[in-house]
Amino acid sequence: MSQITNTVLMIRPIQFRMNEQTSVNNYYQKAPKNILPETVNKMAVKEFDGLVSKLKKVGIQVIVVEDTKEFDTPDSIFPNNWISFHANGTIGLYPMFAENRRLERKESILEAVESLGFVIKNVVDYTSAEADNVFLEGTGSVLLDRVNNKAYCAISDRANEELFIEFCEDFEYTPVLFSAYQTVHDKRKKIYHTNVMMCIGETFAVLCLACIDNKKQRQNLIKHLHDDGKKIIEISEDQVNHFAGNMLQLKGAEADSYLVMSQSALNSLLPAQIKLIESHATIISSPLETIETCGGGSARCMMAEVFLPSNPSI
Repeated sequence: MSQITNTVLMIRPIQFRMNEQTSVNNYYQKAPKNILPETVNKMAVKEFDGLVSKLKKVGIQVIVVEDTKEFDTPDSIFPNNWISFHANGTIGLYPMFAENRRLERKESILEAVESLGFVIKNVVDYTSAEADNVFLEGTGSVLLDRVNNKAYCAISDRANEELFIEFCEDFEYTPVLFSAYQTVHDKRKKIYHTNVMMCIGETFAVLCLACIDNKKQRQNLIKHLHDDGKKIIEISEDQVNHFAGNMLQLKGAEADSYLVMSQSALNSLLPAQIKLIESHATIISSPLETIETCGGGSARCMMAEVFLPSNPSI
């Protein structure tokens, strides 16, 4: 079992914009001023293509699926929220808070992954929970330590505690629960996705401890990471606002390790933090300003890791 993969699924947007259905509890989203929706999408596509190019350059396999105008799916660029891929051939399908995000789940995307020789043996489908207004948004809500079989989750409107426990039972992960907050207009509000304030790598974890107000929860989280030999690289709430928590470690062609993040995230880091990160992985950064501003998500949200087994005959 490996913590990192060399293959990711990414969805090239066709109607990217600020999603009014998600902005009610994603406080990182901001509406662009005096920019036509078509222009916003063009800017997002340019940023998307730039990141894909950088990933491919170091030998990371990127499965790019073009979105279509069949449905209104402004957030399709963030596939990690509705699907997860696992090494035993299982995929998870997840209940989404925003109704227009539920339209992102398409059979054609699974077919595109299978057409490259990846094998899907089993589907664990939690999407019926949407009827009860219960949500768990994939690896946005749930951070997986695949080697140590632990799942980390900050409970929010998009991460239901009971469904998270059910996920952990189904996929045989030990649950690590906590609440994470950000300051919005001088009030503490729950962070919508765990992967905004935390990233788990092979030998390290990037984490904003200041987001966890409960001391016992904070200490429990630290203990789990230390017990598993993870070096904690702490970031501030201000750095979280620049998406410094929204990173993903991947494997390149030469088995080199890379930590993928936005330019904004990198620019917010201090030299000492960069040095710490570079002792574990090589940094890949790419400008994602439009995607971050309108979508309220960054590099990690754009990539769904593929751990599926492959069929050697294809």
